[in-house]
Amino acid sequence: MTEPLALPRIALLGWGAIGQRVQATLRDRLMPGAEIALFARPSSAERLRRDSGLPIFTDVQALAAWQPRLAIECAGHAVVAEVLPPLLRAGIDVVIASVGALGDAALRADIEAAACAGGARPLVVSGAIGGLDALRAARQAGLDSVRYTGRKPPQAWRGTPAEQRVDLGAITEPTVIFDGCAADAARDYPRNANVTAAVALAGIGFERTAVRLMADPGVTANVHELDAQGAFGALQLRLQNAPLPDNPKSSWLAALSIEATLASYFHPQSLS
Repeated sequence: MTEPLALPRIALLGWGAIGQRVQATLRDRLMPGAEIALFARPSSAERLRRDSGLPIFTDVQALAAWQPRLAIECAGHAVVAEVLPPLLRAGIDVVIASVGALGDAALRADIEAAACAGGARPLVVSGAIGGLDALRAARQAGLDSVRYTGRKPPQAWRGTPAEQRVDLGAITEPTVIFDGCAADAARDYPRNANVTAAVALAGIGFERTAVRLMADPGVTANVHELDAQGAFGALQLRLQNAPLPDNPKSSWLAALSIEATLASYFHPQSLS
């Protein structure tokens, strides 16, 4: 008689609105019955243990010793740098949602070396932008240019370097607040870094990817525009993202992209 396959252990790195949604999706649809644990800072461990009812790890080596098959990061750039390399070196696959952290070339090299040493896979999600599969395919024939344009209402740029460049309260027409490369955009505008980094990784890299960020009073939501030219032809894409119902500060598409990555990871033969 064939023994049933053991369900995998899964680690969640982050339990905000997106982390909670991912947990529910795993529990209810993708991997019912799987063991799930959280990685947390010691300062928040007790609260998360009480609120989530899940096992909590505060030490990355202890988490690695628990031997999860997969770790899902949805906690921010600091966790990517501190926690993911040790997990990859331990042979644990990781899903990276905070793609903007990969704008740091040294960290990218560290993650690649750790994955190679551990024989593990770092899985980068597309996040709030689309068309990256086409961009990766077009790269094989050669890309001449890739430009990402991000538009937000003027007040959405409060707390960023845009406040030193323009009077956000006086803007009456679309206004450029940043025009440069993806590497500089990821550094100076970390709130937009996940999208710019995802585009750079799929296309021609952080130094050659052009980024324009705009304060636009004509939009009411975050708008992402992608333009690529190359031997394949031309690609133009425009997305207007709705916020996550549970958290208006997060993109719904970003959460859905994690779920799509997990569906492909756990059920690669499924066509739906």
